[in-house]
Amino acid sequence: MNPRLSSRVAGFLLHFVVTLAAFADVQHLPSPTLPRPNLLIIHTDEHNFRTLGCYRALLPTNQAYVWGDGVAVETPNIDWLAQHGSLADRFYAASPLCTPSRASFLSGRYPQNTGALRNNNILRSNIVSFAEVLRRKGYVTGYAGKWHLAGSGRPQFSPESKFGFEENRYMFNRGHWKQLEQTATGPQVKARGANGQPNYDVKGADAKSFTTDFLADRTIEFVESHRHEPFCYMVSIPDPHGPNLVRPPYDTMFDYLKFQQPHSALHPGEGLPSWAEPLPDRFSAKSMSLYFGMVKCIDDNIGRILAALRHQGLLEKTIVVFTSDHGDMGGEHGRYDKEIPLEASARIPFVIYAPGRIRPGSVVHEALSTVDFKPTILALMGQASAGGDDGRDVSPLFVGGPMPAKWSAAAISRDAGGQWLMAATSRYKFVVSAGSDPCLFDLDQDPFEMRNEFRLPTARETVRELGCRLLDYCQRFSEPMSYDPAIQADLQWASKSHGKYVPPKRHARKPERLMPGKAPE
Repeated sequence: MNPRLSSRVAGFLLHFVVTLAAFADVQHLPSPTLPRPNLLIIHTDEHNFRTLGCYRALLPTNQAYVWGDGVAVETPNIDWLAQHGSLADRFYAASPLCTPSRASFLSGRYPQNTGALRNNNILRSNIVSFAEVLRRKGYVTGYAGKWHLAGSGRPQFSPESKFGFEENRYMFNRGHWKQLEQTATGPQVKARGANGQPNYDVKGADAKSFTTDFLADRTIEFVESHRHEPFCYMVSIPDPHGPNLVRPPYDTMFDYLKFQQPHSALHPGEGLPSWAEPLPDRFSAKSMSLYFGMVKCIDDNIGRILAALRHQGLLEKTIVVFTSDHGDMGGEHGRYDKEIPLEASARIPFVIYAPGRIRPGSVVHEALSTVDFKPTILALMGQASAGGDDGRDVSPLFVGGPMPAKWSAAAISRDAGGQWLMAATSRYKFVVSAGSDPCLFDLDQDPFEMRNEFRLPTARETVRELGCRLLDYCQRFSEPMSYDPAIQADLQWASKSHGKYVPPKRHARKPERLMPGKAPE
């Protein structure tokens, strides 16, 4: 079937289910009498949301196919989770970088309150993760795949601090290893150079040794071994992060597609800050083909995991979450990698399948964040959090109940390098930066973020509202960037209702120019 046509069919089915769900009552939603559900989290790394059919189904054609007309990878298994579960349309990384994003996801705290503010930082030992909460409640817990919260060790299997994930033999701290193997002394990286050091070679990789397949096998083994007791398991797949390499047949599966540079890479934009200015592009069709291949391999393995749950009679007893730590620019604005507040970098997939707990096919449009995950998932599972969460319990958005009286509609994201702060709603995004004047995007009218509306008189009230939200966040959650003179001046001005804007002195960080598929860890 033509990729463009099949995505439109998927979109029709998704919206049809949503329409049916609107007429359903919510008496089947969380109840203390329901048995304790299992929790399975499938977590990827550096995943562009436009590569998923369930997200493309919600977008106009020009947004769904940014790499060319009909150029897409089909993801039927992730789409199945969305069609029978719920999808968060505006889900943002609390910081679009591996370590701080993962820290916020596990802890329910903003990165500055976890000790893991930048890559290779160590998560504070007093953090109580959602896994630890569930372990204390009698759940058997486990983790496989990339961790990146135990310092600089590579690969460093089985980090000493487990944070509630008791079975962590297949957890490794760092690296985007393409091949793993079982040995007499435990798992290790299979591909190695002449010096014996592990590397990212895919030569000889197959459906048993390729890392995505290997980790899916370990997930299935865990599920089968613990089918008679409540479990919490997280598998963290290091793809589709660069280097863009994948095993056959995925390495050539998408070579036939006519990849093109995204439209946003070919125009200068209007009044864009330095972090959003389009850079001279080095677009590589082959690199994008390999990225699609990694996504397809992930989706196929999710299909295997779902089949195993069905076979064991566990699918209707298990909450399945699919998400990532951050996005990948994929050539938009002529950029690759992450660490900037543009959509392809900071906005990430979030799909949750929770039978009997959420309305099938529903879409949550409010802006959410990784910091909201812990309190939300524990509420959906009928468990109390351990306290100390910075994030919001947004479970009412998924179950159709009333929102709290003091609901804050903005999601906050921050730069690990201390350069910018972002507040996003379902329509607007406001960013203050140490190196550039503030920026306001209207995502409804300008989804590719090519026009800064900060200086428009009609935008003043929106700037004031989001400026107040950022200022409140800084004060409540001890944001160290609030002491930067330029950011401090911008927030003080933005939160006021009047006065002429006077740009403060700034210290700019030069934008990185990365080759596609060659992103550093």
